[in-house]
Amino acid sequence: MTSSTTFGCYWMRSARRIAIVLAVLLVGAILWATLAPLAPISREQLYQIPRGTSERRLAGEDLEILPHTIRLTLGRNDVLALKNNDKAPHIFGPTLIMPGQTFRLPFTTASTNSFVCTAHADGQLTVVVEPEPTPGLERLRWRWHSLTETA
Repeated sequence: MTSSTTFGCYWMRSARRIAIVLAVLLVGAILWATLAPLAPISREQLYQIPRGTSERRLAGEDLEILPHTIRLTLGRNDVLALKNNDKAPHIFGPTLIMPGQTFRLPFTTASTNSFVCTAHADGQLTVVVEPEPTPGLERLRWRWHSLTETA
């Protein structure tokens, strides 16, 4: 056996071992993602109404300062917080949010809610509260969506 043949066999065994280790790590990561509990960083999802919003809207500018649909997840980020940094008050649902004030709205059930919102040009905001994903494929999909949504 020549040294090049010995080197080739050694390289093939090393490559096979590396492939096995990578496969085990991948399977371990998938199992963790499907079964590990979701630990909330903060249950509050904060959105801010920037200063000058009302003036710019009165001047006819079409502003998109908040998403039209806000998605929350029970047990993860189930408190909607709206901070009014504008000089004018804003209405969210039945609540008047004064300048500098933060309004917090906790959700306790999965639901889809429509609110009047003067921070939007069309005056509407939808809040979708989704149930916490159960262990398994649903949790894996949720984690994947969370990773790809922020990237």
